[in-house]
Amino acid sequence: MSKEPFSELVYSKNVIEFATVANEFCSFIEAVEQFQRKDFVTRLQKLFPLLYLKAALLPESDLEMSDEAPEKFISEEDYNYILHRLEVKFGQFDAYYEVFDPSIHLTEAAVEANISENIADIYQDLKDFILAYRIGTLEVMNDALWECRNNFEQFWGQRLVNGLRAIHNLVYGEADIDEQDIQTEAYENEE
Repeated sequence: MSKEPFSELVYSKNVIEFATVANEFCSFIEAVEQFQRKDFVTRLQKLFPLLYLKAALLPESDLEMSDEAPEKFISEEDYNYILHRLEVKFGQFDAYYEVFDPSIHLTEAAVEANISENIADIYQDLKDFILAYRIGTLEVMNDALWECRNNFEQFWGQRLVNGLRAIHNLVYGEADIDEQDIQTEAYENEE
């Protein structure tokens, strides 16, 4: 019995390790409410570089099996739900400047971004990859791998790096990121 040309690729060590880290990341993001802000941020500080490393080690693959893009599992409602939970968790510490220069806020060139949106974008691609990968069909797995690697190179890799700078600033900066009672009340008011 001969193997498909890409069967070894989708089951390679680097792909399996990436899928494991991606799954851990998604599970962590889905459990955002179980963590205090400071603990959540310090865990992200460790997950982001690991995720980046594992994504950077993904082997190249070809989109060979289908003419259609891999199936999307995360709907706009799912995305918005995750985004909102992250926005609540980060609260006033969510926004950051794309270029980390303390004086950049004094110019009109300042571009503001949100850690929560960066994470939600990464989550969406990774969750789509994991759910497609779980289907277990070589063609689907290969195409999901190709799309996830391509999206890493073109889109979410930069979001991850930018978010890591903001997270680093929260962990080692002067801001007191401990959650206040107001944060707990915000969760209770939503329910």
